[in-house]
Amino acid sequence: MTIKPKLLIVDGMALLFRSFFASAAMGHFIRLEDGTPTNGAQGFVRHVLTAQSIMQPTHLAICWDMGSQTFRNELYDGYKANRPAPPEEMLPQFDMAKNLAEQIGWQNFGVVGMEADDLIGSMITKWQDEADITVISGDKDLLQLLTPTTQIAFTKKGYTEYDLYTHGRFKEEYGIEPIQFAQVKAFMGDTSDGYPGVKGIGPKQALTLIQNYGSIDNVINSLEELKPGQRTKIKDNLDMLKLSHELATIQTNVPIEADFAQLVVPNYEQQTIKAIEQRGYTLIAKQARSLYALI
Repeated sequence: MTIKPKLLIVDGMALLFRSFFASAAMGHFIRLEDGTPTNGAQGFVRHVLTAQSIMQPTHLAICWDMGSQTFRNELYDGYKANRPAPPEEMLPQFDMAKNLAEQIGWQNFGVVGMEADDLIGSMITKWQDEADITVISGDKDLLQLLTPTTQIAFTKKGYTEYDLYTHGRFKEEYGIEPIQFAQVKAFMGDTSDGYPGVKGIGPKQALTLIQNYGSIDNVINSLEELKPGQRTKIKDNLDMLKLSHELATIQTNVPIEADFAQLVVPNYEQQTIKAIEQRGYTLIAKQARSLYALI
């Protein structure tokens, strides 16, 4: 019996932001000799190294946003419009994190106009029959991507604790299929992403509607069965409901320019880690040596 490969897909943006803010809150920017801060980039790499040691994947992919403008901004001006710009200390660390990942031997993926979520969704569609997949992120929107061969590990504490969602756990907790989750989001909206959904319908009502009717279209076709207040809210926000669904739905058909074999986890070479250390990234070198017994 052949053992199925294990693909680990990392939401690079989620880990980079998480690592940056966790240490920046205490003023720990961990600068290079020239003063460039490295806290987010080093934290991101250390998190991935640790995740790899815990989860033991055979294949690994890192997904990135490529700038703040995506096709969703073209659909709706308000999309993520209320998010503050990244702090100045973080700006050099986007490219830094990608370069470090590349030097270590990990494959970076990013497509202009798409979010990291869309690449993650497309990788799952492309490789779900070929591998058991684990996604690391902090973004609950990704719940819609769960399949019987895909699980999502939401970051919880430090580099080692995760809240793990499987297809089965999601169905048990939500009473719907993961693919229906974007329709729930369409009703409830998302304040962090900046789209309102149907004003006055919160998470509980949104979930109940999809549990009872199965889809947005079925809800709309059954408006007369709803309570007058709920009916009015939905009627008054039909266009925004449909737009919110479009914004909430993760794309799963973005072309992924890679063969699965290209994602094989690299062996960590002493000289690679030494070169990273000599450039000033001492925390990464320390982590790699402790986890992978590199002298």
